[in-house]
Amino acid sequence: MSISHAPPPPPPDISGTSPHEASAAESGVAPDLVALVPASARRTRVPRWLRRTTGPVLLLALWQLLSTTGTLSPDTLAPPGTIARVAGDLVEDGSLPSAMGVSLQRVAIGLLLGTVVGTGLALLSGLFRIGEDLVDASVQMLRTVPFVGLIPLFIIWFGIGETPKVALITLGVSFPLYLNVYAGIRGVDSQLIEAGESLGLSRWGLVRHVILPGALPGAMTGLRYSLGIAWLALVFAEQINADAGIGFLMVQARDFLRTDVIVVCLIVYAFLGLLADFVVRTLERLLLQWRPTFTGR
Repeated sequence: MSISHAPPPPPPDISGTSPHEASAAESGVAPDLVALVPASARRTRVPRWLRRTTGPVLLLALWQLLSTTGTLSPDTLAPPGTIARVAGDLVEDGSLPSAMGVSLQRVAIGLLLGTVVGTGLALLSGLFRIGEDLVDASVQMLRTVPFVGLIPLFIIWFGIGETPKVALITLGVSFPLYLNVYAGIRGVDSQLIEAGESLGLSRWGLVRHVILPGALPGAMTGLRYSLGIAWLALVFAEQINADAGIGFLMVQARDFLRTDVIVVCLIVYAFLGLLADFVVRTLERLLLQWRPTFTGR
């Protein structure tokens, strides 16, 4: 066998290539592989929190611009600076924190009771055919009745104390949870049930290990809907002869034509609802780690 004494081949000429191809050639990576990487992945991406705050900031800037140019009258809608000053005054004298505490207590009690009622009826109707025959038709009939229209009836039944307010929130919360939990239970793949039975799972084992985990995504969606309706029901509930709460502040502001206080209360409602939704979404990510889903591109 002969040994070749030919000189090694010269290094590739990368003078006319792009920076990505040059770096790929220097590192021994084929330039064709660099072309497979999307341009969106190679450029610097804007942080998501910054993108999510762009919309509210632009809306706030438009509000300030309309107020500065006189398009929006202060009597119609106070400028952002006035709203911020009024909010600071309400926090300083303690009226806003006190009102928030009362409203949060009402929502928490109504949400707890509504979750128990809605989930319990959904389990009864979803797991048992006789439960569906006894419960589902009545719930479907009642959910078509606007719960706000029941306010006069609740006042007659429960008086004008805290009971009708909590009952209104409970009723508004129950129906979205019932519908989503029921749909989640009945949406479990029957092949999973058959697989569980073939593995020797008892009825309770099927419910615990197959049906309830399969219905959990629907339950979390129902909880998010219920939270939104809970805050909506609170707005109406606190109009029932309330002497405390965010709604009470709004009623007082309406009597004195204080649009700035009304806007502050509406912003507080919005932020409390957003905070509650964030808590549920965090809980959803923790409980549904086993289920990979599409998160957008």
